[in-house]
Amino acid sequence: MKFKDLKLDERLVKTLDELGFEEPTPIQQKAIPVALEGRDLIGQAQTGTGKTAAFGLPLLNKLETNHDNIQGLVVAPTRELAIQVQEELFRLGKGVRSRVYVVYGGSPIGKQIERIKRNKPQVIVGTPGRLLDLINRKVLKLEHVKTLVLDEADEMLNMGFIEDIKSIVSKTPEARQTLLFSATMPPAIRNLADQFLKSPAHVHIETKHVTADLIEQYYAKCRDDEKFDALSRFLDVQMPKQAIIFCRTKKRVDEVGRGLNLRGYNAEVIHGDITQQKRSSVINSFKKGDVELLVATDVAARGLDISGVTHVYNYDITQDPESYVHRIGRTGRAGNEGMSLTFVLPTEMPYLRTIEKLVGKQMQPMKPPTLQEAQQGQIHQIIEQINDQLEGDQVDQSRQNAKLLLANFEAEDLVAALLGQIVSESREVAVSISPQKPLPNADRKKRGSRDNYRKKSGRSSQNKYSKGNKSNYSRSNNKNFKMKKKER
Repeated sequence: MKFKDLKLDERLVKTLDELGFEEPTPIQQKAIPVALEGRDLIGQAQTGTGKTAAFGLPLLNKLETNHDNIQGLVVAPTRELAIQVQEELFRLGKGVRSRVYVVYGGSPIGKQIERIKRNKPQVIVGTPGRLLDLINRKVLKLEHVKTLVLDEADEMLNMGFIEDIKSIVSKTPEARQTLLFSATMPPAIRNLADQFLKSPAHVHIETKHVTADLIEQYYAKCRDDEKFDALSRFLDVQMPKQAIIFCRTKKRVDEVGRGLNLRGYNAEVIHGDITQQKRSSVINSFKKGDVELLVATDVAARGLDISGVTHVYNYDITQDPESYVHRIGRTGRAGNEGMSLTFVLPTEMPYLRTIEKLVGKQMQPMKPPTLQEAQQGQIHQIIEQINDQLEGDQVDQSRQNAKLLLANFEAEDLVAALLGQIVSESREVAVSISPQKPLPNADRKKRGSRDNYRKKSGRSSQNKYSKGNKSNYSRSNNKNFKMKKKER
């Protein structure tokens, strides 16, 4: 199923395509058609399953953007979740030019009142206490609300917000549509649903508990703008024989794939916009070992069965827990051991714990390599390249120049100078993977295969970073892998 099959406004579908989303998650596939019919809905699913789009897309689909009234109201238990929901609705509603605003406690209420009056939002996202305060001050007028969303209702119950929620709901029109989402369905939530929802449809996404015993699972906590540099360093140190790098969207796949190639890695990309012929060609090359790194979305990599994959890198954490199981299952195949590493934003740590419960295994923290450790990995790759060149036919043409250089410099000084230049150039292009920051347009010579070096030196692709440097990520190292754009 694609988003276009859900009969959404074409502008929303276009925005989803621009954001790089390929297909709806299970909760979205089940909830969106029901919500578009105008029915009340109870959605039961864990955090991180794509619930925001499940209620956000139908909410945005019915907005009358030429009216300044509040037409959508989303109640969330915490300020962090409220901000996250607002940001997601803002992104999804870009095409329909929706005005979405978030309110929460702990922030000056005067500024929030001023902005509400000035910007006239059509969708309000907020925490129960602040919403009720603004309603009582006559700032939020809810008589035109078409869609009311209660997000993570069980969490709001646990935090003691149930009476506030009842007060808020009582201020909305009887004719509204109500969408209630909750990971669990305790009696108090069922009573709330019975009181405020009218003949609701019930959508339940089951989570399957699975284990992956042969796969060592790690996570690295970092900011989004640190991910690419951290990934590069892990690749330099771990030297995976073959790896799949998973990204959440097509756009991110293109950015990461392009960035890796600019930095000299042997990488290819696959996602839903790649033609089937090209996709088949890339996958065949990957199976043969001609491609070391495959950057992919979940959809494009579905069904891949390649026994040589030693590492899986989750550049973006998955939209739903079961996709995580699918991703890491691309390694550790045919009885082989494998390793997965997930990059996690600080705000995503609670969701990481949800995934751990699903897989029945606790992930270990892994500290990103330092600059010095990454450079050591680069040295090993340079040795590998030299071995490859010494086996070639053209090396004799350079021997005379080598003798001339050795006649003028000490061998140790000469190697040190050339090595410094090579290491510097190999990382001259520093890239930032961000929609707002396009990658620099530069070419990089691709590295050769690492197999020759491994065969000659006996070096294994597994090392201390493959099997668990378990120290926590330290912010003191941030300066070592913040990404800077190349001066042009």
